Amino acid sequence: MIVLETDRLVLRRISTHDAEFILRLLNEPSFLRYIGDRGVRTLEDAQAYIAKGPINSYDRHGFGLFLVSRKDDGVPIGMCGLLKRDTLRDVDVGFAFLPEFWGHGYAFEAASAVLSYGKEVLGLGRIVAITSPDNDGSIRVLTKLGMRFEGMIQLTDSEPEVRLFA
Repeated sequence: MIVLETDRLVLRRISTHDAEFILRLLNEPSFLRYIGDRGVRTLEDAQAYIAKGPINSYDRHGFGLFLVSRKDDGVPIGMCGLLKRDTLRDVDVGFAFLPEFWGHGYAFEAASAVLSYGKEVLGLGRIVAITSPDNDGSIRVLTKLGMRFEGMIQLTDSEPEVRLFA
């Protein structure tokens, strides 16, 4: 189900048919470093991640992470969407792209569309973002989106502090 389109991108709901792509994305060294190890090692793990994460979020909240693909060739390049975490008061925008697609403005384009969707369609008043303190690429995207650093927060006692943007 297509949710959003931009000049160059299509954002649609993730399905279990996307397991191969999700398996690859979640095991990229950059994903593991900046977002974390989700324990996804097999196609079955990826299908379970999709069912418990994005699909569950669509059912519970009406939004979640979307698969981002290029409009011209349909190649999946990443995911971007809105998340409602139990440990965070506000909805946050999140994104992750395969490294070969960094530096082309795709994260900014997708996140801009998602932020507009969240505010205009879903009626969300405040959308935040979190990122690892040393994730300079994501920090640049968030700043370009007009978000400002608010401070360091810890989502759970067992996780390291992250930067909060709003």
